Amino acid sequence: MASITLKDLVKAYGDTEVLHHIDGQIADGEFVVIVGPSGCGKSTLLRMIAGLETVTGGDIQIADQVVNDLEPADRDIAMVFQNYALYPHMTVRENMAYGLKIRRISKAEINRRVEEAADILEIRPYLERKPRQLSGGQRQRVAMGRAIVRDPQVFLFDEPLSNLDAKLRVQMRLEIRKLQQKLGVTSIYVTHDQVEAMTLGDRLMVLNGGYVEQFGTPIELYDRPQSMFVGGFIGSPAMNFLPADADGATITLANGTTLAGEVRAGAVTMGIRPEHLIRSEAGPVRLKVQMMEQLGANTLLHGVLEGTQTEMVASLPGHVTAELGAVLSFEAAAETLHFFAPDTQKRIE
Repeated sequence: MASITLKDLVKAYGDTEVLHHIDGQIADGEFVVIVGPSGCGKSTLLRMIAGLETVTGGDIQIADQVVNDLEPADRDIAMVFQNYALYPHMTVRENMAYGLKIRRISKAEINRRVEEAADILEIRPYLERKPRQLSGGQRQRVAMGRAIVRDPQVFLFDEPLSNLDAKLRVQMRLEIRKLQQKLGVTSIYVTHDQVEAMTLGDRLMVLNGGYVEQFGTPIELYDRPQSMFVGGFIGSPAMNFLPADADGATITLANGTTLAGEVRAGAVTMGIRPEHLIRSEAGPVRLKVQMMEQLGANTLLHGVLEGTQTEMVASLPGHVTAELGAVLSFEAAAETLHFFAPDTQKRIE
């Protein structure tokens, strides 16, 4: 097992810098998820840790060793990719054992590790099958089994569930979490799916354009996003953002609606999560309904803040119906409001 330290990490291709001074400390046995939109640099960062990309600046330290110049094979890591990359002509047993075989580990030890991993992943009945005889979920288990038998210091996962259907993704992410807790191996997992990130991670590193926007627990990111990007990316549906003016104790929205809220005087962007809008006939926040999504357990009402073109979403429990064009009133408790600077888009405390 090992901790991982990222110190002022930079990645550039020629004159184009794609990762900007990344810092982070990952504790021994911790499960950290790197999350962000496509093109934000998360897979590049993972590949740098794996040794598949060179380091332009800064250091990567695994345990007590700086590994910048070490080959991937010498870093004692195991990586699970989006593409299962199984050898089609080999059985499951042979696929799991191959990496150990080329390291000249004894046949008895290989068999012990393969069968132990197969029991953990519940794939023992499939050990003599070829990959083409397996379902997508079973192939992903084999790919994870190939990593487990290595008994590495660190597991790296690069969007391993992207090729699975929605139901199987939910099942597999729970199995990955239980597996990591059982093995206690330091793990880094890359995904663009914020629900997957919040389900899996002890902490989340949110990347945006090659910068770390915030690094913290899922609840920290949900309750106290440090930027509008984090507020809009973490949570589903995304946070609503409403232009407003503050005088220290009162917030005035673009349509003249006033709310109680303590924040420094001046122009602000107010954030409110859809699930924190509470239906109330006397509520000051008025939403003109343009579309409904009835999801069973809850209903999403899409529309605009009355008298403006500012889009909003409200999430209400249960079955709710409303005529398109109807105006509904909501309350927003002061403690659920978030405030950001319009120019920097950073949180105002």
